[in-house]
Amino acid sequence: MTKPSTSAQTILLTDDQAQTIDLGAELDLLARRYRRAGGVGLQILNIVGDSAEGLLKRLPSGVRSRLDQTTEAALTTAMQAAHGSRRYVSDQPDWVNRVVTTSMGAAGGFGGLPSALAELPVTTTILLRTIQGVAVEHGFDPESDGVQFDCIRVFASAGPLAQDDGTDLAFLTTRVAVSGTAVHGLVAKVAPRLATVLGQKLAAQTMPVLGAFAGALTNYAYTSYYQEMAHIHFRLRKLAIETDHDHADLVADLQARVAKPRLKRS
Repeated sequence: MTKPSTSAQTILLTDDQAQTIDLGAELDLLARRYRRAGGVGLQILNIVGDSAEGLLKRLPSGVRSRLDQTTEAALTTAMQAAHGSRRYVSDQPDWVNRVVTTSMGAAGGFGGLPSALAELPVTTTILLRTIQGVAVEHGFDPESDGVQFDCIRVFASAGPLAQDDGTDLAFLTTRVAVSGTAVHGLVAKVAPRLATVLGQKLAAQTMPVLGAFAGALTNYAYTSYYQEMAHIHFRLRKLAIETDHDHADLVADLQARVAKPRLKRS
């Protein structure tokens, strides 16, 4: 049978393929991915000795006041660069992307705030390209407006330093009429949310002495986090196609699994 995806891409499945999917096991796996997505972020907070909110206070007031504008510009540029790069550079494995962004984070942190600001749009582009690569891995077309829209929403997740209770899953399931205009409108909408996330990253990179190390660890955490969130998001999209379940119902089921207390081993 054939079912159209929400990204306007068609994926062909046989009845046998659809019947062999263990939906409960798939959702349990995604719940585990979700729980570990922000684990490295806690290490960053332990190293810098501050809360996520406290990190933002470390930034100069002039930088804080321009974070929304800076983030929207970086994200807009990243969208163009990420799509343009697909003609010349193939998608890389997850570990390669982590190595590249970790190295860039160290370089950005080594020079303090000026180098961290210069590194920000480049890392943003690589992160967005990484999310696109995950979409391709799950069978979606990154050139379609629907998938571009989804990639931006993945990027608008709270980030590894946030204390999240699963609300990002609800945020990521919101659907609107998707068009090129809607994609650009979403950039402006999510910029304030993403500005807080990237502001915390910048602050960690400007830590005295620890800047380069914190920058490397921050970029590693952010890359790992967005890779995990992208895998969760696009696997849910594909599961909705493969099992003929409503996507919102799958998200609600996953939220319940994430919130369920884990049994401790005796």
